[in-house]
Amino acid sequence: MTTPTSGSAPDEYWRRPDAAPEQSGTRAAPTPAPGGGYAGPPATTPPPAGWRPPVHLRPPPPRRLPPQDMAGLDTAEQRAQRLTYGVGALAGAVLVILVCLLCSRLIF
Repeated sequence: MTTPTSGSAPDEYWRRPDAAPEQSGTRAAPTPAPGGGYAGPPATTPPPAGWRPPVHLRPPPPRRLPPQDMAGLDTAEQRAQRLTYGVGALAGAVLVILVCLLCSRLIF
């Protein structure tokens, strides 16, 4: 790709090579290509009479969910929270010990 070096119009570079310069601001109607244009989609045959699946107008009612034990859920959530905090505290303690060991190694 090259850039224009002549003093022509700025959009001259982007024009098509076969395009004639516009004189009156109007364009001629495009001529159809030989062999015709788009003829549309091909003809289709209609589907057979009973091609659709059966339609159930009244679906069965939704099932009843089992009752939830809210007190049991709260207890399990508290246990999980205690376990999470315990693991976090243990990991934090191990990291503090490792940092202290590394710092003491650098100092001494």
